[in-house]
Amino acid sequence: MPPRDPYKYFRIEARDLLDQVAQGVLDLEKGAGGGQLARLLRIAHTLKGAARVVKENAIADCAHAIEEVLVPWRETREQVPRAEIDRILVELDRAEARLKDLSPPPEETAPAQTVAEAGFPAPVHAEEPTLSVRTELTDVDTLLDGLAETHALLSGLRGAADDMEKGRHLADLLLAQLSPRPGAALSGTQKHLFILAEELRRKLSGADRALDQTLGQMDRELGQLRDAAEQMRLVAAASLFTGLERAVRDGARALGRLAEFAGEGGEVRLDAPVIEAVQHALVQMVRNAVAHGIESPAERRAHGKPEEGRVRLRVARRGRRILFECSDDGRGLDFDAIRRAAKAPQASDEEAIRLLLKGGISTSDEVTVAAGRGVGMDVVRDVAQRLGGGLDVRSEAGRGTVFELTVPSSLLALDALLVESSGVVAALPLDSVRHCLRLKPEDFADTGHGLAIRHEQAAVPFLPLAELIAAPRPPAEMRRTAVIVAGREGLAAIGIDRLLGTARVVVHPLPDEAPADAIVAGASLDAEGNPRLVLDPDRLVAAIGLASGSSAPDSRLLPMILVVDDSLTTQMLQRSILESAGYTVDVAGSAEIGLEMAKARDYGLFLVDVEMPGMDGFGFVERIRSDPVLYRIPAIMVTSRNAPEDLQRGREVGAQGYMVKSAFDQNELLAMIRRLTE
Repeated sequence: MPPRDPYKYFRIEARDLLDQVAQGVLDLEKGAGGGQLARLLRIAHTLKGAARVVKENAIADCAHAIEEVLVPWRETREQVPRAEIDRILVELDRAEARLKDLSPPPEETAPAQTVAEAGFPAPVHAEEPTLSVRTELTDVDTLLDGLAETHALLSGLRGAADDMEKGRHLADLLLAQLSPRPGAALSGTQKHLFILAEELRRKLSGADRALDQTLGQMDRELGQLRDAAEQMRLVAAASLFTGLERAVRDGARALGRLAEFAGEGGEVRLDAPVIEAVQHALVQMVRNAVAHGIESPAERRAHGKPEEGRVRLRVARRGRRILFECSDDGRGLDFDAIRRAAKAPQASDEEAIRLLLKGGISTSDEVTVAAGRGVGMDVVRDVAQRLGGGLDVRSEAGRGTVFELTVPSSLLALDALLVESSGVVAALPLDSVRHCLRLKPEDFADTGHGLAIRHEQAAVPFLPLAELIAAPRPPAEMRRTAVIVAGREGLAAIGIDRLLGTARVVVHPLPDEAPADAIVAGASLDAEGNPRLVLDPDRLVAAIGLASGSSAPDSRLLPMILVVDDSLTTQMLQRSILESAGYTVDVAGSAEIGLEMAKARDYGLFLVDVEMPGMDGFGFVERIRSDPVLYRIPAIMVTSRNAPEDLQRGREVGAQGYMVKSAFDQNELLAMIRRLTE
């Protein structure tokens, strides 16, 4: 498989920056002032830094040449001569030509829609001028949050509609009281009151109908807007298929085999970060399918199979999780080889699979360190663990193997079961709920470590939700309602007071000032704006298991990192490197925004560019070091400036690390981060 496109984001940013330089130079020629010249210098410097990051020295040299032309005129009031303008335009033409050379071949070019769906505009071709708008994923998330909150407020208005209906009913009762009895005549006052009551009922009936129709229409419109906004931040799974098909084709040819790739579920739309995180694991899965599943043509003929093997990737949604199912029609797993490698001759096939997924297993024939399900499956397993997902394997001799990788999709919006315990309302992701039960005292069993209930012939550990969230525990003699919850570690039951129904909720991260237990994934708001907990089913099951005496996985997280850089290319590169290493990453496009974000969240490290519009990186670090809360957080400066005085300045302001973009090395960066955050 060819390497991942290193210019994916650089082409977008460079195209935008070159357009800005071209327009700025033309304005400069028309007599624009010194402010325009300073702006051009900043743009050229940003282009140079972005080019150095992706090792595109030709464009970086062009940007540097433009800087060299402009710098002598920075401190003068004279107009830049036409000859110098011509020199800049020549460098722009050189950069433009080189940028065109960076375009991927037509057969490997991703559809423009795919790029735009990820939150970025499609590349602009000279022969087809296109107006494009860049939409950041965080902006789309903000829009979705706003729509969801508006939808919640709309739900609150339905209470007003109910009050209107009650008012109409009261008007009916009043009218009935004022109606004349048969044969009786109304006095003038009574007749006047009767007419007023009739008018009140008519007005209330009309308002009730209009409000109900308007609320229904608004509900539909908001739902459509939310769906459209969600589509803006999603990428079709089909964008993965081209690279995977190439990996299958190349792997089969290298081994003298025949194999075809089939992708299913390409219409499923995934969060762009999910696509980015799983693509390497999927490549490893299809490579393993070819190397250790698909037989040679002669062997397949001998077993009555078509000479060409088949590798399939199916993508599907499972509630709030995404399923990536990789299957082949090959020989299946060699369980005897796995048992020998694991030195577990008595292990069953199921136990052999668990040993395989634990990693570190290789055999001379089927599972090798270089290309087998030893190191390769380590990659897949690590991705599953890092994303909070799961990995399962099924295999049948002579029929093939199926690997199932499941990872959580965005928790931005999900369908949830609402429950109440000791006055606290909490939400459970609906796809994690397996059963709801009404319990009596005799339904419980004491295991010696805690209570358990029987569910489908198994003892499921039980704990009241009130104990998990430190709320007052309900009386022991109360009949309890229990919810069976599924997590990565199995099943667990939580005791609650009552079920409140289901709802679609938007999950908000908790502020740093309100730390919560690990079982809390975030909070949502009800129609009145009151917060309610959203529980993480995996950690909920682990916490109940720990309370009942079983072991639980280590829930310690790597520190969150803030990248402060005005270059989109640098942001995306650093974010990709850091997230692939397991870090949670936020990005800020300026030092000013970075300072606001640093004060709002708990970061473990700052990765800062030097040259930025407004406050530069040195100023950012100085401000951090003078802050009584932030001064302990380490900072690394990543910049194109490598002069000794710049390095000294970085040390003086308090940066603990300094990396030059032209010599950027991701392993060195990760090692530096680990050293500073351990």
